[in-house]
Amino acid sequence: MTKINRSKSESLFITAKTYFPGGVNSPVRAFKSVEGAPIFMKKGDGCEIWDEDGNKFIDFCCSWGPLILGHNNKGVYDGIVAALKNGASFGAPTVLENELGELILSKNPFIDKIRFVSSGTEAVMSALRMARGFTGRTKVLKFEGCYHGHTDSMLVKAGSGLVTFGESSSAGVPEEYANETLVLPLNDIDALKKCFADFGKDIACAIIEPIPANNGLLLQDKSFLTALREICTEYGALLFFDEVISGFRVGFNGAAELYGITPDIITYGKIIGGGLPVGAYGARNEIMAMISPDGPVYQAGTLSGNPVAMAAGIAQLTECAKDGFYEDQERRTKTFVNTINAHAKTKGYNFELITIGSIFWLSFDGKKTIRRADEIDGDMSKFAALFSELLDRGVYIGPSGYEVGFISQAHTEEYLKVAAQAFCESLDAVMG
Repeated sequence: MTKINRSKSESLFITAKTYFPGGVNSPVRAFKSVEGAPIFMKKGDGCEIWDEDGNKFIDFCCSWGPLILGHNNKGVYDGIVAALKNGASFGAPTVLENELGELILSKNPFIDKIRFVSSGTEAVMSALRMARGFTGRTKVLKFEGCYHGHTDSMLVKAGSGLVTFGESSSAGVPEEYANETLVLPLNDIDALKKCFADFGKDIACAIIEPIPANNGLLLQDKSFLTALREICTEYGALLFFDEVISGFRVGFNGAAELYGITPDIITYGKIIGGGLPVGAYGARNEIMAMISPDGPVYQAGTLSGNPVAMAAGIAQLTECAKDGFYEDQERRTKTFVNTINAHAKTKGYNFELITIGSIFWLSFDGKKTIRRADEIDGDMSKFAALFSELLDRGVYIGPSGYEVGFISQAHTEEYLKVAAQAFCESLDAVMG
């Protein structure tokens, strides 16, 4: 297999390193865990992207998930252009905020009000403050293997015990911040019960990705999520579903709808803005009443509810809300995944694609069920080799073995058949 030409990307990366830390504006883009310089993208259309060297790829990164309709979707494009003609930003209310808010809330039984912000990190940060303000408590419980953006109190990892205060996983995070965060392993009800028995009166909220998809696809037993809901209710703590990835991806109302579990707070990410910078948090009326200007919890944003992003979100979510949209997404995804898994099984490879909805993850642990971050094999050498083989066959996935892949509406059966063949050939090259 001939290696693709990446000379222009390599040259651009050398220049970028003189401007940006590590040559990138977000760490995972640096290709640290895979071979070579990061690929500089030039354009995208449908499920395909082109780099600066002219290489074309079937894209399963989809801007890390929000492009559920694919690149350059006509409805989203037209919505953006129409809004932009009237102005890119006002710092004042527009009717588009009302329209997107109504589209989301009219179909969502879990939240009464919503506040738009500019990123998933901002949504989580604001919602955590709201949870503390509402409960009058200071501590937050999170789970190892879930990612909630780069706000200080969430950049913590587990300490030495099962029920433990967090330890900073980033320089620049004061120990005092980490000490307000408790960290537990996923899928461990006994540890959960002990944590609340010890600290329940101080816990403002328990935050979790109900479908953890930032450190592998760590699908949880529904019984664990149900127990978490019951324990939070018992101790008066708020249950916080971070659905920045799963929201509008596994169903219009995300994992809350899929599992039939009602959280107290939900956050959403850039899928509600068609790929433009958007985030949101929502809750029932009495919790959202804490937010300024109605209540004492301050949160603001000059670009919150940006009209261009709102227009893109209206176009995208209107399509997602159509009958059969998510069923079709899941059907095509399962066909793609099953084709590759059948090939791996026939060849005896220690490999499996894990999937839910239109999300998939590459697991090199065979048929082992992985529900916790500490169960993942840390050796990513096979992933790096497979990533390179896929690139040479015209398939692009996120450049980290801990990240998931996404299938969009633009990934037709024909494209998925081509991509599945590329996956099978790449597996043969790496593991055959």
